[in-house]
Amino acid sequence: MRAAVCLVTLWLAVYAPQFFAQGTAPGSPGVASSWTSGGKEGVGTSASWDSRVWFTLQGGVLTEVYYPRLDVANVRTLQFAVSDGQSVWLESEDLLHAIEWVDERALVFRQTSRHPEGAFRLSKTYVTDPARDTLLIEVSFMAGKSGYDLYLLFDPSLNNTGSGDSGFSEEGALLAQEGEIASALVSSVGFAQRSQGFAGVNDGWTDLLLQRRLTWKYSRAESGNLVQVAKLPPGDRFTLALGFGLTPTAALTHARASLARGFPAVRNEYVQGWSQYLGSLRPVAERYRKQFQMAAMVLKAHEDKTYRGAMIASMSIPWGFAAKADEPNIGGYHLVWSRDLYQVATAFLAMGDRGSAERALDYLFHVQQKPDGSFPQNSWLDGRPYWPSLQMDEVAYPIILAWQLGRTDLQTWERHVRPAADFLLAHGPRTPQERWEEEEGYSAATIAAEVAGLVCAAALARLHGAEELAGNYLRTADDWVANLENWLFTTTGTLDDQLHDQGYYIRINNNTDPNDGFQLEINNGGGTWDEREVVDAGFLELVRLGIKPPDDPFIVRSLEVVDTVIRIQTPHGPAWYRYNHDGYGEKIYGGPWLPDMTGVGRLWPIFTGERGEYEIAGGGDPTLYLDTMMSFANAGWMLPEQVWDRADPSEAGFAFGEGTGAATPLAWSMAQFIRLVVCAEEGRIVEQPEVVAARYLRGER
Repeated sequence: MRAAVCLVTLWLAVYAPQFFAQGTAPGSPGVASSWTSGGKEGVGTSASWDSRVWFTLQGGVLTEVYYPRLDVANVRTLQFAVSDGQSVWLESEDLLHAIEWVDERALVFRQTSRHPEGAFRLSKTYVTDPARDTLLIEVSFMAGKSGYDLYLLFDPSLNNTGSGDSGFSEEGALLAQEGEIASALVSSVGFAQRSQGFAGVNDGWTDLLLQRRLTWKYSRAESGNLVQVAKLPPGDRFTLALGFGLTPTAALTHARASLARGFPAVRNEYVQGWSQYLGSLRPVAERYRKQFQMAAMVLKAHEDKTYRGAMIASMSIPWGFAAKADEPNIGGYHLVWSRDLYQVATAFLAMGDRGSAERALDYLFHVQQKPDGSFPQNSWLDGRPYWPSLQMDEVAYPIILAWQLGRTDLQTWERHVRPAADFLLAHGPRTPQERWEEEEGYSAATIAAEVAGLVCAAALARLHGAEELAGNYLRTADDWVANLENWLFTTTGTLDDQLHDQGYYIRINNNTDPNDGFQLEINNGGGTWDEREVVDAGFLELVRLGIKPPDDPFIVRSLEVVDTVIRIQTPHGPAWYRYNHDGYGEKIYGGPWLPDMTGVGRLWPIFTGERGEYEIAGGGDPTLYLDTMMSFANAGWMLPEQVWDRADPSEAGFAFGEGTGAATPLAWSMAQFIRLVVCAEEGRIVEQPEVVAARYLRGER
């Protein structure tokens, strides 16, 4: 915002107060808006169905807040500024930050921001009211001497966009609205001053930068990148209530009702709800208990409360500070992928929450599934496709989940499983996109899911007397398994020149010849390469899903190549890239990935978990992989999508083995950790479909 202070703003600083005081703020719409970093350090919501508010925390401040669904962001930031009349400090930029998980029984976080020299300190604790649509923040402000004034800066971005918001002051509150979403912000001690303005023009921060105090007191601001500001009266402790509703009146009613209950009472009910949920889950070893419980609550928090069973991929927008928010309908990762939902649902099953897994399958079948039996690449919560492609593994996973849940009823078979299986039969094994959503062709990971899906569908078909159809499914699955090496195992690639030229699985093949040297364009800026020179560990899905044994020579051989090419030893332990030449990650210097396709793929913690499951399948010890995954969590116990991959620090400040500006927490990462803990304790791959393992590992035909 500092760069936005220009000559127009200087003119406003001198002349605007006398012309516009108590009137409507000029300067709409203000500067262009953006979202915030995807690297969240804390997320939360009530465990109840009645509260439809979710919050995220990052960089010492409150970031995106979702209401009334998990695909609708309504806040960019809520933070504080401090002035002594001579200098001014913005919380997100000028103070030192810390976050702590303050109650192991619930998603309760405390952020602390302090002056670099100890002159003052801010502490904020967050909960949502389980009974209504309100976020409560308990704030304490401690200064070593008097003379410091505290200001609240609220940047709403209602209805999933940072433009078009209107705000006004009324009844001691800051109110805002866009369309059918409204917010109301009130304080237990009231506000000494309030104003509305437009970002970079006449917002409170610009005013404080220029005057070191509030001089602009606009009562309204119409349709723009709204920023609301308030001065707090003297005092060291107070509570903020941020309520939401269809109208400002409804939002204010929620905020005041929650504030009247008091922070201690609301917090107690919030904690009780989460504590009861944790008590319903399986106990695990003390070594992993805290991270397991956090992962369980985060997964539960990622379930929508209107479209129940819809668990989004992440409460984040990767590199959101580089993503424009002045356009509506930015999806980020607050969308549903059937693949990610399968990963989450199997984690729920593993940890003892069958009900959530059942709701996930209901959502997949009744909301997402298309009439032809397929599933969208991803979708909004109401099932509307977001990105337009098709990924065949996402058609297979719901079938596998149905088998795992024992959904053998006729309706599930006829209306959902059979159409999906028929779609696989008609369109597989080739996929328009594999699990990294970039390339078409033959993929080991995709074929593993397709085969498992067809075998599970065959078992369900037999239960309903469809023997001929079951036979078609099984013959097709067997044929695809028999051709895996013909399609995907290169014997002429050069990645194993020093490993005796025994061949290896490639990441993806555009046709059925893995030795033809097709020039593969990495569709995220990774360049163009001989397809034989690009590898991933997707073939491990063949082991996880029970299609190949862990000691299969093709698997073992390919692991040697993968470990040579895409494995990195971080300070926490081993980690892997998605594949070599990946371009989906920060730029070389640490700047955000952008559609200009000049990024560098980083390490993904889920692969450490997948490798741990492989070790378990072979009777090995997964402790190294469990400990490594747990160490990738940040200070708020959130497991990221990606971690920084090199020892030299980036200009952006990322540390080797620590999370980046991509999605944190990633639901898939949390789910993988949960499954690995349970797999380790049971000594088996708990999500492996028994019917698949029986056919291919034990030869039970």
